[in-house]
Amino acid sequence: MKKLITSPKAASATGAYSPALHVGDFVFLSGQGALDPRTGEIVGNTIEEQTARTLDNVKALVEASGACMADVVRCTVHLTDMNNFARYNQVYASYFPDPKPARTTVQSVLWPGLLVEIDAIVYKPV
Repeated sequence: MKKLITSPKAASATGAYSPALHVGDFVFLSGQGALDPRTGEIVGNTIEEQTARTLDNVKALVEASGACMADVVRCTVHLTDMNNFARYNQVYASYFPDPKPARTTVQSVLWPGLLVEIDAIVYKPV
């Protein structure tokens, strides 16, 4: 059985998808970007600002599921420019305690103005 997870502290879905679903012992988060939860507008001009807003959206959904960032086991990260990796990685690391989640980071084409998108899998036993 799937349970929809949303949060007023995270950006709303911008298409035909769920922001997060709790299924069994896992929560699956759709890709989150640097969108303001109230306006839906992109927040920040730098990779650091956008990574922080993106991870604030991730954190809001994780917490809405009853889990915490320590429960995140896997992330996939899309960057528009891999030259931003070190700067994004510094902000990313500050959001997760050790051991950090498993992760893949790739370069992708994202919405105009969006520099980073992050999805996650959370281990949250029922």
